[in-house]
Amino acid sequence: MVSRLNPYLTFNGEARQAMQFYQQVFGGTLDLRSYGDFGQADAPNADKIMHAMLQTPSGFTLMGADNPPGTESEQGGTFSVSLSGDDEAELRGYWEKLSEGGSVAVPLEKQMWGDVFGMCTDRFGVPWMVDISGSEG
Repeated sequence: MVSRLNPYLTFNGEARQAMQFYQQVFGGTLDLRSYGDFGQADAPNADKIMHAMLQTPSGFTLMGADNPPGTESEQGGTFSVSLSGDDEAELRGYWEKLSEGGSVAVPLEKQMWGDVFGMCTDRFGVPWMVDISGSEG
């Protein structure tokens, strides 16, 4: 197996909803495993996600989970998930879905370096950057 670098997102109890949302955005196959699936069926967090993996038709792999019991994390701030390429229709489609219900920091528009670029934070607090190279947009 070739080594890969995959984003692994952590949520405060919203991993199932977030990963299902990303499946709607990107398509693909989503595997969700709860704490209950791993032998903690009677625990209060049995329905929370211990591990999720989305594999998309475009070759993306996005992983995520809810925080382990007794911990919390602060979303965003130290990272952004970046999408880039030259398929303008595909990337604009992702942008529309990711930014809907979230907030836009930089509108998706032509930038001084020539690409169409935007930054948004989705409804789950995950920051995204979208860069469309060589776009006429």
